[in-house]
Amino acid sequence: MARNIQSLERAAAMLRLLAGGERRLGLSDIASTLGLAKGTAHGILRTLQQEGFVEQDEASGRYQLGAELLRLGNSYLDVHELRARALVWTDDLARSSGESVYLGVVHQQGVLIVHHVFRPDDSRQVLEVGAMHPLHSSALGKVLSAYDPVAHSEVTEADRKAFTPRTVTGEREFEGVLDLIRARGWASDVEETWEGVASVAAPIHDRRRLPVGAVGITGAVERVCDGGELRSELVAAVRDCARAVSRDLGALRF
Repeated sequence: MARNIQSLERAAAMLRLLAGGERRLGLSDIASTLGLAKGTAHGILRTLQQEGFVEQDEASGRYQLGAELLRLGNSYLDVHELRARALVWTDDLARSSGESVYLGVVHQQGVLIVHHVFRPDDSRQVLEVGAMHPLHSSALGKVLSAYDPVAHSEVTEADRKAFTPRTVTGEREFEGVLDLIRARGWASDVEETWEGVASVAAPIHDRRRLPVGAVGITGAVERVCDGGELRSELVAAVRDCARAVSRDLGALRF
């Protein structure tokens, strides 16, 4: 029988530990749990980090799974419940709205795009699965920050960078934005992240009524907005899509 490669076994054990434990773990926790010397554990983590499989939080020094795992795992995403439940509804949303549709989840201090439906026209587009959107300025990020306690904690701890003159960065003003999102059930981004681009997003809940992701559309301001305001029919379409996915996940009241 062929002998297993010890370093690969240890790397796999680390990835399983990070996937099944807390959101972030320190070097000492990882080393002690796996019975490894700190130097050995650090060497493996450094290699995994260089390959994008592990990310390290700059402030705390703790480790968590990296987005590269998602990029390599697109075949798994096809059976991931959230994405699988959203496939039909996001396709319908793209057709009805005429805009790009994104499905995102909280990851580190941002939104990880786990599904992207192209705008249904002949324009050249780039698949953004695996891309990160900011929590504090994107519609997906703001709606997750409003409903997901983890996202809210991370966005308040993060440096809220001003991407455009419209980006809301002040703590009190930003909390006011989140209160408005909770009151109306959806979030907007009108040139707060990218000039000339507008988005609208709504939360997706599971059978426990917990927020598990968000869905939204993104397009040129002149198409998505009318007179400086988001088109009401697009807001309604996004909210209907989010409710449909939530119902498929067992959240019967959404």
